[in-house]
Parts: sequence; structure tokens; C-alpha cells
Amino acid sequence: MPSVAELSAPYANFMLAPRSGPSTCEVCFNFTRGYQRCYACAHSPQWLDVVAPISYSVATEQLHRALMVYKRLTGEIARRVGVELAAVLWRHLDAHEQCVAQAAGLDHFQLVTTVPGRSERHPLPRIVGELIGPTRDRYQPLLRRASVGEERAFDADKFEPLETLAGQPVLLIDDTWTTGASAQSAAAAVKAAGSGPVAAVVIGRHVNRDWHENDRRLRAIPLPFDWERCSLCG
Repeated sequence: MPSVAELSAPYANFMLAPRSGPSTCEVCFNFTRGYQRCYACAHSPQWLDVVAPISYSVATEQLHRALMVYKRLTGEIARRVGVELAAVLWRHLDAHEQCVAQAAGLDHFQLVTTVPGRSERHPLPRIVGELIGPTRDRYQPLLRRASVGEERAFDADKFEPLETLAGQPVLLIDDTWTTGASAQSAAAAVKAAGSGPVAAVVIGRHVNRDWHENDRRLRAIPLPFDWERCSLCG
């Protein structure tokens, strides 16, 4: 069976590493026009202590398509892409979860959970809870979807805690960050349940290449993707 490195290696040819800097949102690494925060992060409650996207997910391009395929299709293609994305997440967490913990002022995360999807058959909980070595023993399904309101708007009642926590720090995993509404809503619910700091790792930070200077800035990101650097330590 292929190794984690072998399964994830092809993604280095098109993943684009976020880095902090001028005209980059200090929360989610979206590109801005000179502002410290993008519009969504500036106008929504911030419940997450740290946000760490692995890569930009450029609309209609390879990573964006993979993130759509693994949860919208069924059969062998969806299974294969899901395994590849699991390898990407495994490889990144193995190298950089400690960077996320340190950014949140922690030694480690006691619990790992996922942002609930719109479907109960969403594959991410299985990936995080069964396939990925660094997370499977700490995974707990801490939330369930309680509201079907606007998907891209923050809603403190969007998710309902499944148990009471006692100050444990939580690592929240999601596949895609667009406005951050779901991840911030999930973090609000986890903290309402009594957690400690909550940080989010997302596979793809969605961007559109044709917005303002995005194409120029995306083309300036070097390839191949460097697995030894992350959005926080890079």
C-alpha cells in the first residue's frame, strides 16, 4: 500500500502555501487590499484562537476540485481522492500540529473534532477519526448541526454540543474555509460547551484567482509545495 508521503506527493505540484504578510488577512490568510483583515473576518465574531490553512484552494482548480469530489461523489473516484486528502492532512499535522498548538499558547490539543457537514454521510469525520494516525485516538464528534440557516453567515446556534467539556483545548478540522462562518460557529459551540482554546486547521482556504491582485499573488507562490513549512511557521 502506498505511504502517506507517496499519496500526498502529487499535491505538492498544485497546492499553494499561505504565508502571513502585508495585504494578507491576519486571521484566515485571505488576500486583502491593504487591510489587516478581510471583509468576512472583520465583520464576523472571532471565536477561533488560531486559523491554519494548509493551502489556498483556487476556485475550479485542482485542489478545489478534489475537495468537491471527495464529498459530493460516490464510488471509487471519491474513495481514492478521500484517501489522498487524508494523506495530505496526515502529513501536514504530523509536521505542523505543534506549530498550531504553540500559536494557541498550548503544548498540545487534548481533543480533535470536525466541523459537521450538511450531510450525515460527510466523509471528513471518518478521515479524521479513523484514517489519520495523528488524530484518530483523540477524535470525538463534539457537535451536531442544529440550524439550517445561511451557510456563509456566522450563527452561534448553527451547531449544538454533544457533551460538556472541562477546559480541554480542541483542534477543529475542516476541509474548506470560504468565509469562515461554519468554523467560527463551530468554535463558538465548542467553547459554549466548556472547552479551552480552539484552533482550526483547514485543508483549503478558498480564493478566486480573478479577484483584484489574486492572480499575480498566487503566481508568486513558489512550487512545489514545501511540506516543511506551514502558514504559521513559514
